[in-house]
Amino acid sequence: MAFLKIDEENMIYYEYTEPKEKGCTFVFVNALTGNTSTWNGDIGKKIVAKEHGYLTYNFRGQENSRFDENINLNTDITVNDLCLLLEKLKLKNVILVGLSIGGLYAALALEKGVKILGLVLINTLRKNNLRLSWINEMMVNVASYGGTSLLMDFNMPVIASPHFLEKMKPKALNPENYKGLDKNSGIFKLMKGSLTANWDIDWSIIDVPVLLMTGHYDKVFRIPSDIDEIANTIKQIERIEFPDCGHLIPLEKPNIFAEHIIQFAKKLG
Repeated sequence: MAFLKIDEENMIYYEYTEPKEKGCTFVFVNALTGNTSTWNGDIGKKIVAKEHGYLTYNFRGQENSRFDENINLNTDITVNDLCLLLEKLKLKNVILVGLSIGGLYAALALEKGVKILGLVLINTLRKNNLRLSWINEMMVNVASYGGTSLLMDFNMPVIASPHFLEKMKPKALNPENYKGLDKNSGIFKLMKGSLTANWDIDWSIIDVPVLLMTGHYDKVFRIPSDIDEIANTIKQIERIEFPDCGHLIPLEKPNIFAEHIIQFAKKLG
């Protein structure tokens, strides 16, 4: 287990595999309820087989990372932690890969001046409006009453493909798992802090190639006309549609997902 120590009470848990001489380093930025296991199985193996490297890490508030209970885990802290990891580990030929709000955090890191080769956004693009703020606040409320188990059971039918639903069903819908989150718990503070995220960023200023992945079974965040409007402002963009996937493409189709990001790296030279 490796940690980037910020101070005595704050540390970021990470796992790093160095690339070969000419390889890229994929830096995976989690969704709010994600962790390193999303990336370090089949996806990580395929990346390493092509002589690339990768970094997975957990936000402060997620598993194994440590945080001071007296601070709010807001967007600035999460984005600054990503920037700090890139700086301290001196990663080279970086491709940032963000799932859901992780893509927004990656884009906000670009605004802070991090240098990367490319950016992969997975079901990230969405407009800042009443619908989005309603969804985000509702998710925090659901988690406060029944934890992440209730939140996932609540969301899964409208964010996942039928195939993935079948895979998740045996461990789902068990009321005994519904335990409200303590207000000082990491995941609750992280979810609460996500409400500070600015979804009104200017996507048009991104000056690196972008690979945009969209899963059609995502009925919560996927508004095709909104995605099209935002995507059309991005200068260098490649789009891949997944009609048979939902919000969690890396979990639903890990091998296909890995092949696409490896091809993206190849195009970047």
